[in-house]
Amino acid sequence: MPLLNKTRARATTPPPHPDGPKPWSPARLALTAFFAVDGFLFAAWVVRIPDIRAQVGASHSALGLALLCISAGAVAIMPLVGRLCVRYGSRQVTVASLIALSLALPLPAHAHTVTALGAGLLLFGAGYGAANVAMNSAAVELVAALRRPVMPSFHAGYSLGGLLGAAVGGALAGSLTTAWALALGGALGLLVSTLAGAVLLREQRPTPPVRTKATAASPAPTGPKKTHLLVLLLGLTALCSSYGEGALADWATLHLTDDVHASAGVAAGGYAAFALAMTTGRVSGTWLSVRLGQTRLMLAGGLTACAGMLTAALAPSVPVALLGLALVGLGLANTFPLAIARAGAVGGPQGVATASALGYAGMLIGPPVIGLLADATSLPAALTTVAAAAALSGLLATTARRR
Repeated sequence: MPLLNKTRARATTPPPHPDGPKPWSPARLALTAFFAVDGFLFAAWVVRIPDIRAQVGASHSALGLALLCISAGAVAIMPLVGRLCVRYGSRQVTVASLIALSLALPLPAHAHTVTALGAGLLLFGAGYGAANVAMNSAAVELVAALRRPVMPSFHAGYSLGGLLGAAVGGALAGSLTTAWALALGGALGLLVSTLAGAVLLREQRPTPPVRTKATAASPAPTGPKKTHLLVLLLGLTALCSSYGEGALADWATLHLTDDVHASAGVAAGGYAAFALAMTTGRVSGTWLSVRLGQTRLMLAGGLTACAGMLTAALAPSVPVALLGLALVGLGLANTFPLAIARAGAVGGPQGVATASALGYAGMLIGPPVIGLLADATSLPAALTTVAAAAALSGLLATTARRR
């Protein structure tokens, strides 16, 4: 029976098209570089937030409003970028968006009022949102051409770029001013956009996969209402996943220090464990998708993140809490990229734009919701909502697959 099951599993995975791109084609490497530099640029900004806050003299509430401009700019531009990808091509828009993001990165360093900071972050957020929609749309095209679930590998590049950006930014914090650090980050973004963009645009656009008996057995929905419903379900799946990612980015360290009584260094290591586990999960995401299937992987990931978050929130000791955070990172690693990939396969660039907007909305609402619930109850109790959202993401992915 196990041999029969393996044979059936292989039969449902169509072989690569002989005229399609190689598994690690120059186009895939170039697009991975775009994801990596996107994560690097965002991390370069994040590590400089304390310096910029002091520069503009912002209170906590004023800084929070300014930071909201990033999400506002990203979510506002995403639908437009989806239409631009349809008209001009995802690869062209990817290159243009990363150039815009690189040019916008130094703007916050030159703000001296909260209003000016908000305006600069609005442009930065627009570039960030445009880049994410365009890159994911281009990645969906490559996934379709390769006929392998390689989307997690692109997001692994983003995670690795983010880790590198945080490490480099932290190391240079004492030797470079904020203006110089962000200017050099923007220059690096322009360099990568130029070099990787030349490769990406030179490569032939991937051809659509040929329908086989395996693909014909699960045809894509053709009705616009059904397509819209599927994209909405997948966008909500991404929202539930990113809710936890955004919440832990702001509250994991505080939970470890205040509730589990970890030292500041150990608390910082706890978030690093979460980020490294997420990166590891994405690096192995393609292999896991092939072995388990995308729906099973998303369901298993949601349940794993749920168990991990309950463990971390209710942990009686620091080691148990760190283990729980690592499990959350592993569980959430592949849900967002696979949900975006499916939305793109069903709805094209507009599907990517809709699902991405919902996904980044989840990252936006996570931190303030946790804060409000923590004031009303306690931080550990509030963090259990991350567990509920993670489990819901797996159930939504299963529902979308059935439809």
